[in-house]
Amino acid sequence: MFSAISAGFFLVLAGMFFVTVPNLYHEIVAFFNDISTQPLVQVPDMSNVSLPVPHDAHSVIYTTVMQFCLIWGIFLAALLAARFFAHSPTRRKANNLGDIFFWLGAAYISKIWLVNSGSVAVSVLAWFEFWAAIIVLIGVSLIVRAIFLAAAWMTRG
Repeated sequence: MFSAISAGFFLVLAGMFFVTVPNLYHEIVAFFNDISTQPLVQVPDMSNVSLPVPHDAHSVIYTTVMQFCLIWGIFLAALLAARFFAHSPTRRKANNLGDIFFWLGAAYISKIWLVNSGSVAVSVLAWFEFWAAIIVLIGVSLIVRAIFLAAAWMTRG
């Protein structure tokens, strides 16, 4: 039941952004065109690694991503409360908790590295720092899941 609610809310949330954010589709197309038409940029301090980087300001995309992550994270927190109330399996609660850390963390990281650039294009260094922070956040969310599972296992005796 919770999976169906999550899927439904995800689709409603995505649809709401397409309805409420003016020209979101065109902004997404412009973002990917910007990435695909520019030459690859060398990752700082990595001599043989080059990746795509957007060169124009895409504040609408970045703000939408940040808002999506924030709303989705809040929804997942409410879902976790419902899971506790419904006595869902511990593994599902742990996964839900890890997802909350990821999505709320992604909202914060998006705000710091992408949205705060305003109408100015995000610097190459900030772009790569953003993705490095997302990778770190994935690791943190996995650790949060593991800690929750270990704590649940230890309390069972």
